[in-house]
Formats: sequence, structure tokens, C-alpha cells
Amino acid sequence: MGSIGILVGSGWASGINLYLVTLLLGVASRLGWGDVSDVFGRADIMVVAGILFAVEFVADKIPYLDNGWDAVHTVVRPLGAAAVGAVLAGDATSIVTAVSAVLAGGLALNAHAAKASTRLAVNTSPEPVSNISLSLIEDISVAGLMALALTYPVVTVVVVIALAVSAGALTFWLFRTIRRTWRKIVVRIRRRRSHPEE
Repeated sequence: MGSIGILVGSGWASGINLYLVTLLLGVASRLGWGDVSDVFGRADIMVVAGILFAVEFVADKIPYLDNGWDAVHTVVRPLGAAAVGAVLAGDATSIVTAVSAVLAGGLALNAHAAKASTRLAVNTSPEPVSNISLSLIEDISVAGLMALALTYPVVTVVVVIALAVSAGALTFWLFRTIRRTWRKIVVRIRRRRSHPEE
């Protein structure tokens, strides 16, 4: 059950910050915490993850740049999480490795969708404080979820299920709200074009 907890915890957290998850798995591997592959503890993996985490740490806190970063990572985070899931599956059979990769990638996509939708909504506010605060909360949450996954894997499975359901509902609600707002803006623009004297 321990490896499943780490798998689902790292999968969902990768949808928020793939590089921090990879870096934390590297630290866990080096310190012998949890059932984590030695691959994550390799110096080259940790250095690359650390550099990319530093870049994301900055990019994630700048309004609109974070939206561009998220757009690129719509593909990167789920694929990266799938790779993490496959490595965590280790020497398991090919079907277990494939299922682990799909599960981790799907959870990452769920978390990423909620993150990207929330960021679009937050960036409608002109001040940068809410964006910075949200980014810091995300980073702390990723670290907390990974610590939970490494120490209480069974609890992590329950927490991730709750997070996945909540993220799905939040994404659906934010998407509908953003779409409704966008339609209102388009209607106003069309009215102004057709009646410029108003």
C-alpha cells in the first residue's frame, strides 16, 4: 500500500508542480524515506529538477506568464507524472507499469486542470499579491502532500481521492464561469461595433 500512496500522491502533486515532486522524491531516495527508486536520487536528475523548479517558482508568480507556463505544461505535467509513475512501479510487470503511468498521468491532468483554471480566474485581478499567495500555497501543498505520501500512504490515497473529486468540480465550475464571462465580453464588443455612437 505504501507504493500506491506514493504513486497517487506524486501523481496528483505533479499536476501542480512536477519539478518540486521530482526533487522531493530525489531527497526521499537519498535519505531512504519511503519506497522510492534510486533513479530519483541521481545527481543529474536532482540538479535538472532543482533548476526547473527554480524557474517555475519565479514564472508561477508573475501574472499571465504563469498562464503561458501552464499552457506549455498541459502536456509536460501529465507526461512527466506518467514517467514518475512508471519509475515508481519499478520492476513490476509491464501491465502494472502501464497502469501506474496512466494513473499518475491522469491524476496530474486532473490537478493541472484545476490549477490552470484557477490561475485564469485569479489573473483577472490586476494586483499580483493574490497570484503570488496562490503560488506559494500550491508549493507548500505539494511539499505537504509528498510528506504525507511518504509517511502515511493509506491516508494519502483517501486525501488524493478527495482532492481529485474537488479539483474536477472546481475545474468544471471555473470553466463554465470563464466561458460565461467570455461570452458577455464578446456580446459587448459586438454591440459596440454595430452601434459605435452609443
